[in-house]
Amino acid sequence: MSLFGWHWVLPMVLLLLPLALLPWFTHNQDKKVAWVAIVPVDPLSTLIGFSLKVLASVTIASLVLALAGPFVPEKKIERVAEGAEIVLLLDRSRSMDDAFAVKTQAALYTVGKKDSKRRVAKDYLTEFVKKRPDDRFGFVFFSSQAINLLPLTYSKEAVLATIDASALGKGLSNTNIAEALIKASDMFKGQNYRGSRIVLLVSDGGQLLEQDAQERIKELYKQENITVYWIYLKANQGMTLEEADGKSRLWADSPERKLHDFFNSIGQPYRAFEAKSLESFGEAMDEIDRQHYDTLIVDEILPRESKTTPFYVIALIAMLLLVMSQLYTVWGVRKAHE
Repeated sequence: MSLFGWHWVLPMVLLLLPLALLPWFTHNQDKKVAWVAIVPVDPLSTLIGFSLKVLASVTIASLVLALAGPFVPEKKIERVAEGAEIVLLLDRSRSMDDAFAVKTQAALYTVGKKDSKRRVAKDYLTEFVKKRPDDRFGFVFFSSQAINLLPLTYSKEAVLATIDASALGKGLSNTNIAEALIKASDMFKGQNYRGSRIVLLVSDGGQLLEQDAQERIKELYKQENITVYWIYLKANQGMTLEEADGKSRLWADSPERKLHDFFNSIGQPYRAFEAKSLESFGEAMDEIDRQHYDTLIVDEILPRESKTTPFYVIALIAMLLLVMSQLYTVWGVRKAHE
């Protein structure tokens, strides 16, 4: 219920507000004077009595208002910020449970189980989200099927919790990147264009896409004006996405190369990062972070705000003053009898 410009949890309690008038109907009934005219006029006593009644009324009114539970409801505001709208597209196929490859000058080795590709991806995505306070994030999780885990939101708590949960459990054997790419673009469908739109794919493999799927993805990504980034998590013997001299040509028809070539053909901004070590993974995330800080309109939700505290504070101060006045009166009476 809205009243006095605020909303109230228990508006019926406000019916008790007239109780604040009770102090004004009390008199010194225990003191009788035969003739009022003989009572001397004492302005100070009159002022003190008036002040005590005001304090008592304020105490009662403040407690009633506090018990009624005033609050300002949740509301949405728009503000100008810098950032982007990003859909995180995370591969959770079984191969993402393998250890992430790390290449040093001394040797080629793999990190332990706790640093599997999916856990490394979780750590870097978490850091990436924390560094971008004004971005709106969505999250799509895919293996044999794509699951829209989280629609576009400004809630960093929800995004970070979803990223953390994505690292749990074990992956499935199959991968359906086509469905995942379509679901990622669908997050922008019907949304007002606010700035840079990005699909950030984190995967250790590719897929040969059917012609129909290719046409559908091209159409959607042009329609929604989406930029694509692919962080390709290379295995120990992983190939390079770009064709080069030597043995890499043996991979010309691999799903990874085909997917890379497809992204280059959709007519939208695209860049691939080959993460062959923890360092290169971090550099890829930093580069993406630097690229997209366009001006955009941010919808910010201000949470519900309780207004009970000021009333409790006012009531407490008024009661303390009343108690102090009573103690002073008792002290004065005792001094008079001494």
